[in-house]
Amino acid sequence: MAPTTDGSRNAPRSVCCLLAVIDDARGTITRAEFGQSESVVEVSSLWKGYVAEKGKPLAIYLDKFSTYKINHKNAADNHELMTQFQRMMKELDITLITAHSPEAKGRIERLFGTLQDRLVKELRLAGISTISEADISLKNIFIPAFNAQFGVIAAQEGDVHRPLTETEKDNLDAIFSIQKMRRVRNDFTIQFENQWLQLEKIQPCTVLRNDAVLIERRLDATLHLRLRGKYLAFTILPARPEKTRERVTALVPRKDPWRPAANHPWKKTFLPPIGQA
Repeated sequence: MAPTTDGSRNAPRSVCCLLAVIDDARGTITRAEFGQSESVVEVSSLWKGYVAEKGKPLAIYLDKFSTYKINHKNAADNHELMTQFQRMMKELDITLITAHSPEAKGRIERLFGTLQDRLVKELRLAGISTISEADISLKNIFIPAFNAQFGVIAAQEGDVHRPLTETEKDNLDAIFSIQKMRRVRNDFTIQFENQWLQLEKIQPCTVLRNDAVLIERRLDATLHLRLRGKYLAFTILPARPEKTRERVTALVPRKDPWRPAANHPWKKTFLPPIGQA
């Protein structure tokens, strides 16, 4: 399929790719999405939606040479895709099994062979030429019909998907983020992807010069800075900051003035013993 870039059928066309997951026991498509490329962001988005909807599979069988690390001009950032993906799956306790040849994972290879023929024709007959329309058609029409026709009965019934824990649900955006480590500079700025991030003076934890800060670029493109389990407050500077002579040794948490509790001895009223003036 070659959807148009702006939704218009007369606009120049661009290449896109289909990311799909198949149940090895039943031969059914469990999730499929179109993307502009097989980048780490596209793959992360697919699997974030998968685990949020279905839970965590015990294992994912993939081809290390093509499925998640391919040599193609549209395979954006494929040099780091496996590293990021491996870290995400490790945090969710999902095992990755890598095949060493296309024949070792024949079910998904046969699926893509079928989809390259049937799916392209179905979308063309439906007059679909955009990714958003194709995703809707996939979910509501094509996948249910495909699974009904080609799905088989599993050798052993049951669902081995594990539900997400409450902690995993709360941290799903962080887990499926692109993570990098950066050092805090002497002026308490951090340089990241041609941007300068200025740390605020008041932080939830003590920040020292040369601290290693974890930067999360989430799927919505927002940045989050984490240090010792706390998220730091920062602003994005319009340009590289000028050098300053202000000497700051550390950024520390705010300390509220201490007030004694209502039952503290300092707040008790001391009366003289009865019979004494």
